Parts: sequence; structure tokens; C-alpha cells
Amino acid sequence: MVKICCIGAGYVGGPTMAVIALKCPSIEVAVVDISVARIAAWNSDHLPIYEPGLDEVVKQCRGKNLFFSTNVEKHVSEADIIFVSVNTPTKTRGLGAGKAADLTYWESAARMIANVSETDKIVVEKSTVPVKTAEAIEKILTHNSKGIKFQILSNPEFLAEGTAIKDLFSPDRVLIGGRETPDGQRAIKALKDVYAHWVPEERIICTNLWSAELSKLAANAFLAQRISSINAMSALCEATGADVSQVSHAIGKDTRICPKFLNSSIGFGGSCFQKDILNLVYICECNGLTDVANYWKQIIKVNDYQKNRFVNCVVSSMFNTVSGKKIAILGFAFKKDTGDTRETPAIDVCKGLIGDKARLSIYDPQVTKDQVLKDLSMDKFDWDHPVHLQPLSPSSVNQVTIVWDAYEATKDAHGICILTEWDEFKTLDYQRIFDRMRKPAFVFDGRNVVNVEKLREIGFIVYSIGKPLDPWLKGMPALA
Repeated sequence: MVKICCIGAGYVGGPTMAVIALKCPSIEVAVVDISVARIAAWNSDHLPIYEPGLDEVVKQCRGKNLFFSTNVEKHVSEADIIFVSVNTPTKTRGLGAGKAADLTYWESAARMIANVSETDKIVVEKSTVPVKTAEAIEKILTHNSKGIKFQILSNPEFLAEGTAIKDLFSPDRVLIGGRETPDGQRAIKALKDVYAHWVPEERIICTNLWSAELSKLAANAFLAQRISSINAMSALCEATGADVSQVSHAIGKDTRICPKFLNSSIGFGGSCFQKDILNLVYICECNGLTDVANYWKQIIKVNDYQKNRFVNCVVSSMFNTVSGKKIAILGFAFKKDTGDTRETPAIDVCKGLIGDKARLSIYDPQVTKDQVLKDLSMDKFDWDHPVHLQPLSPSSVNQVTIVWDAYEATKDAHGICILTEWDEFKTLDYQRIFDRMRKPAFVFDGRNVVNVEKLREIGFIVYSIGKPLDPWLKGMPALA
């Protein structure tokens, strides 16, 4: 029986290994992590992450050929193929701070693999890593190998949260990069044989190591670029009276462009896009490609601009102050169908409103109170560095309330900010909400989920990103 071990039981490692176990019943899969609480959750009825379909997959395999354990060294020692899916956070200090990836966890994992291995191993990069990381890992393993052979492969993930299980069942492509040596090619074939249990061969792409590593960063950069492009257009739409949804629909009909990732919003979030673009920027700068680095920096700048523009719209619409006013925040996760809040635009929007002394009432169907307060207490990039967590100031704590009902969140509110596109926000009883709000009642739709005309008929003053402006809002300098 082939044995696979995955170091890291997070958003990538857990679901990926669960699907491999389901599709490859002859392979024993162990997911290991030093976090006792995380592994306990994977072994319970309440998994540590929310992902549609994940619970069913785990329950089918757990205890059969899928195991979750804190006995890291044992399972690493026994494995034939080791996936490494540990954090690669953005550095917060030192060389490359604010852009470069911190490979501390990866280096630690490599040294541990070398230390406990007694047989030849295939080590697979599953984390998103900088180009040439495999070279550094090879050096660590080689110089500590005790005569054992290691082959390094790059197998980046291309999962979208909310559809991860679907993406794993039917991927657009599986990318495997390895050395162009006989041993390297044999390692590629071994991993390819695992995926071939359910992925058509034409969807399994084999490249050299550096192409695979760079393809992951490039894919996320291109997707983020599309979002920032349509968000830049949304500002122009508001200024000219165009409708960004109509513009998006029109250009998306061009088969060279296609409609995906052309929905305007308050900006992109998640654990990958910003981190990977900043990493790409740093790599470009290190290679002397300043103009290329500046090009990719602009994607981040437009994303930040969109969030700032939204906050400025809220404040200026409400007589240029939200001090002491209750603002309902509907949605905190970075997208629907996930409880993930990493780099969610809601953090910056909420912090911007708190900075103007608004009182926030926050509701999200999947995000806990502790998670919201934790996110609002962190500085940028610190979500991957828990040791930097600082408690909210007493005044900030008093400005934030977490509730578990949209109607409670909006009761007596001056305004509503929709920050996640949860389906339930489309079907709320907005007449009931309007009747219980302070007047004038504002809705700031950061995801274009509401029927603007119906809400205006009820009596709301509505701002929806990229849509023709409400007469109340026209001429506001904050939207310029």
C-alpha cells in the first residue's frame, strides 16, 4: 500500500487529502499537524473549516484510509509521498518585509523530514511558494539526508473556497513540476498515477519545477488583475452613469475575455491573492524587473482604493460623519459559502468605519464572534502570525457587536453595509428592515446583491458599486 502524509491540516491539506483518500481507497493517507485542537476538530463531528461537501467526504474515509494525527514524525517516516502544506506568510519584518514570503515553516518541515526519514521520499510542495523554493529545500534535504534520496515536486493547488470539493473532484488541471532527470521524471509519474485514479490524463500537466512554482503565482495574479480591472471600471461607471453589471455582461460575451471574475465588489480577499501578488512583486524586484514589479503593485493599489472609496461613500453620504451611528455589517467572510476571513475586505471597511467612531453590528452566518474580534485586532499581514495578536482597545470593543440575525443587526441602524454575497441577503424582508431603521435609511451594497430599484421604492437611499448613483449621492467628492 502506498502511503501519503500531508504536513499541515489547513484549508488546502485537509480537503485535498480527504479527496485523495476517497478516490484512491488503496492508498493510506495521513494528515498531520502540531495543533492538537485542529486535529481534534478533524476527528470530530465539527470540522475546523466549512466547505460544502467536505463533511461527507471526510466521514466516508476517516478511520479507513484517512487519518488525522499529531504524531507528525511517525507518519512522515512511514510515508512514500509527503505533501507539505504549511503556512508561507508574508514577512512582517526584516529583508522583504511586507512582500516576501516567510519560509520559516517550510524550512522547519524540510529539516524534520530529513531527520526522521529512513527510506527514499517524494516531497511535494503544496503550499504556494516563491520560485526556486524547491532548490532551497533540495539543499536542506541533501545536506541532511544520511544517504537517503529525496525528489522534490511542485504541485500547486488551484482551489476556490466555497467550491473546493467540486474543484478537487473535477479540476481544470493538475499541475506537477519536477526535475528533468530520470529520478525526477519517475517521481512525477508516481504522483501523476495518484491523480490518474480520477483525473483524465489530458488534464494532468507536467512541467519543470520552476514553471510549476511560477504558474501558481501567475494564476492568482491574473485572477486578481481581472477583479481590479472591473473594480476600476466601476468607479468610471458611477461617474458617467453607466452600469457596471451591463458593462461586465457585454465584455464577458467576448470569448477572449469570458465572464468569470468580472463581478464588481468592494475588492478581493482571501489568503492567496494579495500575498501571492506581493510575493511576485518581490521576486520581480530581486531580479531587477522594476517596471514589471510596479505593474503588479497597481493591482493591490486598486484593490485598496476600492475599499477606501466604499468607506468614504458611507461616511460622506451620512452627513460626513458616522460617529455614534449604528451601522449594520451584513457579511464578514471574504466570499460566500466559506467561513474564511483571511484578508477579507470587510476588515478594512470595518476598521475604516470604527476609525470614524461608528458603532458596528456585525452578522455573518459562518463567522464566529471570536474570529471577527480577532481579525479586527490584527495589523495587516499578521493573520498568519498569531503571536502578533493584540487585544482591541476598550473603545473599539464598545464599538463592535456581533449578532446572529440580520434583522437584529439592522434594528435601529442608520445604514447597512453588505460586504459578503451570501444568498440570504438577496431575500431578506427589506420592508421590515426599513421600518425598524433610523431615517434616512441607507444601504451600501458592496456586492451588488440587492434589487436597487425595489429598495429605493421602499424608501432606502441605495449605493450599489458601479451602478448609476442615487440622486442623494450625486456630486459627492468621496466617489470621485
